[in-house]
Amino acid sequence: MSDYEENRLYRTGIPAKYSGERSGGETSWGSVDPDEYRQVMGRFVTGVSVISTRAGDLDHAMTANALMSVSLDPVLMAVSIEREARFHDAVMEAGKWGVSLLPESERRVAAWLATRGRPLHGQLDRVDFHRGPETGVALLDNAMATLECHTFDTVRAGDHTLLIGHVLSVSIAARPGDALIYYRGAFGVQH
Repeated sequence: MSDYEENRLYRTGIPAKYSGERSGGETSWGSVDPDEYRQVMGRFVTGVSVISTRAGDLDHAMTANALMSVSLDPVLMAVSIEREARFHDAVMEAGKWGVSLLPESERRVAAWLATRGRPLHGQLDRVDFHRGPETGVALLDNAMATLECHTFDTVRAGDHTLLIGHVLSVSIAARPGDALIYYRGAFGVQH
């Protein structure tokens, strides 16, 4: 094992041959077609959420399904944000954000906030929401659960940023309803 490989294994616990790197730091990315990769990942059923932030006097929101729990001590979660999306710059500036986990009844809201090019001003006029007590960001009234986060860390990952948040508050709906899911490029319902 080279010094580089040994150092990489020590620092990350990941051997260089599994990390996309070769000895000397050369990159080996393989030849996976992005469209085919998207189809494969479309076979993975996910929940649907709305991520929201407030930068200056403007509310920003987007539909997301790339969301995960990261840690219980401290309580951390992560969401993947496309760097070219206007939401990216807003949430990076604000440093605080909210997550609303959606029931099936919020399918139209999810579709609206997933629409590229929608007007920024007034984008939440069609949405019932309240302000989170910890962050002041918009949280959907009909969500199955909500979380408020302060940005803990960010990781640049290809054309996205992994936004890691320290969870400041959580709220669970008394009657959450059926979960809105995303599968093979379409919204669905999980009973």
